[in-house]
Amino acid sequence: SEEVRQYLKTPTFDNWQWEDAEIMVLLQVMYTDLDFIATFRIEPEVLQQFLFEVYRRYNNIPFHNFKHCFCVTQMMYGLIWLTDLRRKMDAIDLLIMLTSAVCHDLDHAGYNNAYQINARTELALRYNDISPLENHHCAVAFEILERVRLKTDLLARRLWLCILATDMTRHNEILNKFKSILGGFDFSNKEHKDLLMMILIKVSDISNEARPMEVAEPWLDCLLQEFFNQSDVEKLEGLPVSPFMDRDKVTKPSSQIGFIRFVLLPLFIELANLFPCLEVRKPPQPHDRRLSLNLVVVPPSCSSTSSTR
Repeated sequence: SEEVRQYLKTPTFDNWQWEDAEIMVLLQVMYTDLDFIATFRIEPEVLQQFLFEVYRRYNNIPFHNFKHCFCVTQMMYGLIWLTDLRRKMDAIDLLIMLTSAVCHDLDHAGYNNAYQINARTELALRYNDISPLENHHCAVAFEILERVRLKTDLLARRLWLCILATDMTRHNEILNKFKSILGGFDFSNKEHKDLLMMILIKVSDISNEARPMEVAEPWLDCLLQEFFNQSDVEKLEGLPVSPFMDRDKVTKPSSQIGFIRFVLLPLFIELANLFPCLEVRKPPQPHDRRLSLNLVVVPPSCSSTSSTR
């Protein structure tokens, strides 16, 4: 319905109300409503096959699963509409952004890069300890795109750029580069556009805390479950345990206060500096125990503060 189509464009969308089969349809709606089907002459059956292959390659784990893939993609989709990027960027840029969100955690096994590297896993060895998970997600994405005959060199190259940006060890590097160009941001500058695409997938990837409490809190439970599963295995294998993953040391509030203040807020604030229509409401108190970061949109439209093409 039209009501659902509009709701799908908002940061308040509640993924918990939808079954996986319905989510598959909603993903098709996103590709259709952004005119990708017509612009790139994608057969509806090919899009369905692509999304089904993606669905098959997300594992049944607490957090990095198909529902997470959908949430990240839905936030990316919403941001494209809210910031009016259809008027500012080429259709191929938007296709890459949405598809990178769909593919960004393919075949995630529930163990992060630190574990991969410390445990000397096959992925860490294959990628020489350089973003092993993100490189693997890309490899699986390319395999799927090749199978359904959607892969092109341009799509693959820039998909890789976006997905590798989700490696949190690169967070400060990417954010500082983005801040350095904000004053003279130019949508006709490819480097500027690439950085914005990286920022947008990063924002989308960690956007759960910017959603309403009833959506955000269950996701935090899922994340902590996955973290605790990893730390249990690390203890059994005698590997270093990250303090933020240790079930004996972490509480829900403590896990979020630092993350929201030092990772989430600076990222969202810089994006809002480029797009003033995105208003970031900060937690009222530094040690507020609630998840209280909200992303809201100031109507009626969103123009960037810098030049457009």
